[in-house]
Amino acid sequence: MLSASTYVSVFIGGCIGAVARYTVSIGIDPIFTFPFETLLVNWLGCFLLTYFISHPFLSKRVSEKIMVGVGTGVLGGFTTFSTFSVETIQLWMSQSVLMAMLYVALSIIGGIGLAWLGFKTGRRRVSQA
Repeated sequence: MLSASTYVSVFIGGCIGAVARYTVSIGIDPIFTFPFETLLVNWLGCFLLTYFISHPFLSKRVSEKIMVGVGTGVLGGFTTFSTFSVETIQLWMSQSVLMAMLYVALSIIGGIGLAWLGFKTGRRRVSQA
């Protein structure tokens, strides 16, 4: 069973992540109708989460409360699958079918690619130290 302080860590992290995502979304001017801001936060989240959990120093020396607070809280609040899904449907319904398919492809391929890069980078940082 998780402690109350772990839930508080997730809550605080979620607030930080959601505010960071909102800041990114208002800081990027829309280009055409393509949802770059959601793509950016989801890509960044894929990289950061795998970096964070694969880095041996962090995963062994940082408390579970902090790991859960950052992973589930901050990065869970920062990234957004639901907005990605809604934006894909909106693109599709507005007759931008190719744009919707491009968005899905970039999200999945880019997300997995950046997750892999985060994993490799997290592991490499320790071997170089």
